Amino acid sequence: MVPEDLKYTKEHEWVKVEGTKATIGITDHAQSELGDITFIELPEIGSEINVSDSIATVESVKAASDIYAPLAGKVTEVNEALESSPEVVNQSPYDEGWILKVEVSGDSGKENLMDQAAYETYIKENK
Repeated sequence: MVPEDLKYTKEHEWVKVEGTKATIGITDHAQSELGDITFIELPEIGSEINVSDSIATVESVKAASDIYAPLAGKVTEVNEALESSPEVVNQSPYDEGWILKVEVSGDSGKENLMDQAAYETYIKENK
């Protein structure tokens, strides 16, 4: 199920924007496609990121996949629990499995985000 209160990218990241702060993770669809996640390389706190930058890497039993920045800003927090328990992304991709938090700078990237309905349509059309 795709939560209604989030925004989504074509690369299967989700974003929860609250004022100038954004929480970013990968969608249930993405974790399902990847399979059992075995390792996550997190970005450095304080890093400046631009839209489309590779900001993290998720490794699974099937493949390694980059996570791309849906918005520009500065990394303010990373989910350190994922370093010892990356499987949390499989178990709870929208809650406990978030990957990083960003202080958003400007509106760059927001125009590319999809709402729940658009994302669900995108998944169906791109199977």
